[in-house]
This record gives sequence, C-alpha cells and structure tokens, in this order.
Amino acid sequence: MNAIDTAASIYDSLGLTRELETKKNDELVMEDFLELMVTELTNQDPFKPMENTELATQISQFATVSGIEQLNTSFSGLSGSLLSDQSLQAANLVGRDVLVPLNGGYLELGGSINGLVGLDSSVSDLTISVHNAAGELIREINMGTRPQGEVNFSWDGMMDNGEFATPGTYAISAQAMVDGEGVAPYILTEARVTSVSIGSNGQGLALNLDGLGPVPFENVAEIR
Repeated sequence: MNAIDTAASIYDSLGLTRELETKKNDELVMEDFLELMVTELTNQDPFKPMENTELATQISQFATVSGIEQLNTSFSGLSGSLLSDQSLQAANLVGRDVLVPLNGGYLELGGSINGLVGLDSSVSDLTISVHNAAGELIREINMGTRPQGEVNFSWDGMMDNGEFATPGTYAISAQAMVDGEGVAPYILTEARVTSVSIGSNGQGLALNLDGLGPVPFENVAEIR
C-alpha cells in the first residue's frame, strides 16, 4: 500500500507550487481553507469517505463567512463616506438658524426667542408660557384660537411685570384646549449654529447652538 500523500505532494502531482509567505494577521483566507480541505480529504477514513453534500456545505459556509466580512468592510467604507458628506453639509450651517425640539431657547441682550408650535388639530386658548431657570412663570403669551398646522411665535424678552428678562436660557411650553380638554402641542425653537462637532470614533455628528450647547444633527427639523 502506498503511503498516504501529503497536501504538498498532491499540489506537486497537479503541477502546482506555492510560495511560503508570512501572514500579516490570523485571518483565514481561501488558500488556508483549500489546504485544510485537501488535508481533510487526504486523511479521511477510506471506509467513511466525505460525501459530496458535506463537502459542498463546507465550501458554502466558508464562502458565506467570507462574503459577510467583505460586506461589513463595504458598509464600513460607505458609513465613513456618508459621515464625511454629512459633516460637509453640517459645516455649511454654521452661522445659520435652525429649528430644533428643545422646548426652550437662549435670550440674547436685546434679542428674542423665536420658534413655532405644532398643532395636530384646531385649538382654542393657545398659550405660550415662559419659565426662568428657577422654574418661575415670567410670561404668558395668549395666541387665541388657531387652526391645525404650525404657528410661529416670538418672545421679545419682556416679562409680565413689564421689565425685560436678563440674557440666558428659558423654558418654553405651549398649552391649548381641544373640545374642552387640555393638550400640550410640541415646540420647535429657533437657534443659531456656532460650530459642528463629531464624537469619538467618527460617530455622533452634532450642531453646537449658541447658548444651548450641542444637539444631534438628525434632530434638526428645519433650516432657516
């Protein structure tokens, strides 16, 4: 009986040669898989040979894993490209005003806090309330009956006592009545973009708003 051929002798008999190379990492490539498969076929029990279906299954499994790795690499590159494009778009917003769902705003000296209220249906007694950092109600703006849609509002900084509030951040909320029941419409506040920042590992693109800090880029509802 002839001695069992090694994987190298099988390659020689087929007229194939392989150069020895030093792997840069521990990843299993196609050549490694073929070598393992040839070795497995060479040393298998002759009374219990591997069936064709089993061999095909191994090849299919390896091809699937290899395809998934290539797909992950492609998605990683696409994600980086999208983030780069998004960063360029966000950089163009510096110095512009955006609407964001903050339920509050920053009052500059001699300035105002602007925004809009979203109404899912017609309402009555629409009121905009302004609270200071201590939670005290300092101004109520009665906007009356309004139809469904978005309603712009503006607070010039004047309090109910006739004095102007000091510069700083203020909470803005809205209340209204629908068929005799109270509702709380959503608020979008206008703010100025001062800079753009990207979080660790290239993630978390954010807009830094004047006096309000960072907000996620995807939270921007409108650019003005």
